[in-house]
Amino acid sequence: MGKKDIKILLVDDEPDILEIVGYNLSAEGYDVITAENGIEAVKKARKEHPQLIILDVMMPEMDGIEACEQIRNIPELKDTIITFLTARGEDYSQVAGFDAGADDYITKPIKPKVLVSKVKALLRRVKEEVSNESVVEIGSLTINRDEYKIILKDEEIVLPRKEFELLSLLASKPGKVFKREEILDKVWGNEVVVGGRTIDVHIRKLREKIGDDCFKTVKGVGYKFVD
Repeated sequence: MGKKDIKILLVDDEPDILEIVGYNLSAEGYDVITAENGIEAVKKARKEHPQLIILDVMMPEMDGIEACEQIRNIPELKDTIITFLTARGEDYSQVAGFDAGADDYITKPIKPKVLVSKVKALLRRVKEEVSNESVVEIGSLTINRDEYKIILKDEEIVLPRKEFELLSLLASKPGKVFKREEILDKVWGNEVVVGGRTIDVHIRKLREKIGDDCFKTVKGVGYKFVD
């Protein structure tokens, strides 16, 4: 897939941001679509099926958090990458963003070239395979990597893309302690700068959906999957 085939939905209520960021992404060859609020963002996401959505948080009519939640509930957009681009750097805002299903969180101001670099990193599709097996079965849990499907006790569980990749990584070697740096590298990519709470938030969501006993925290090191 070439750059011209990649659609990026840029959502912000500030015209200057839409113009400057949109110009730089278009100059890189991406197909850029814009929206000025959350309601418009959801409509355009459903219509255009972008590969990446860059969302502001504070917007009129519908904020970015709610828009992200609604987009994540659209089945055909389950693999769409969503990142927030906002001046709000408070910790609670980042947690809310990740809880809503975001993949990353970029804080303004940011130089256009740096933003383009982050976008390239987010769009990387070729990652190191965590295992040669496409289907992994651990007790009552089945992970199908080809179909992005999770079956737990004969019931299918739908996970956002990053939660699926994190679970897939940890479950690829039950009992192994994966260091935080390795998790960030293999799940988010070593070029992507994410907040320190990113892994913790995603682990918490997995514990709620898969089971608290399946994940063990190794303080100061990382996490492991316990079968």
